[in-house]
Amino acid sequence: MSMNLPKQTNEIFEVLSRGQFICANSSQENIRRLYSVLDDRFDDFYEYFTAINFVLEHGDDYYYFSRSESKIDLERKIEAAYKWIDIIDFFKTFDSSFGPGYRFTPSDILVRINVDALLKSKLEGLKKYSSEDAYAESLKKIIRMLCNDNFFEMENELSDSYKALSSFRYLEELILSINIPEEVDDAIPQ
Repeated sequence: MSMNLPKQTNEIFEVLSRGQFICANSSQENIRRLYSVLDDRFDDFYEYFTAINFVLEHGDDYYYFSRSESKIDLERKIEAAYKWIDIIDFFKTFDSSFGPGYRFTPSDILVRINVDALLKSKLEGLKKYSSEDAYAESLKKIIRMLCNDNFFEMENELSDSYKALSSFRYLEELILSINIPEEVDDAIPQ
């Protein structure tokens, strides 16, 4: 395999091998540049990374690595999926149009929590992932977690504003891909 890959290959590998996403709508210019490089040469990168046991995947305006999983890894991922379902449900309850490109501040959400009992209840449920008692601290920790996992990005430090990245669609698609057959649906306690 003698392909001539771009000089950004190492940088792309560094980002993706940490479990991060490369998103088209990132406010970081270097990430948008890496997205363009990947987009232009996807087949070459796919072949290259497959040869070193990484599977380059792409969604709608984002790229990431996947690998075949052992049973233990699969169980860990199922647990993580429960967490993501709860988190997505919270943000969709805040605003049903919440998705890639959505801009918000934690204070916007906290104002709504004061008047929306359902949203408050859902944030209460998220405290198991944040280990924080105060609503503001719990919300900050959840947002920081989503930033660390490359689903959100801080857009402005002064106004404490964030943006949902294209990779947020990965979480939405993960949840939509869960298919529960009707006969099983009846067995699930309400």
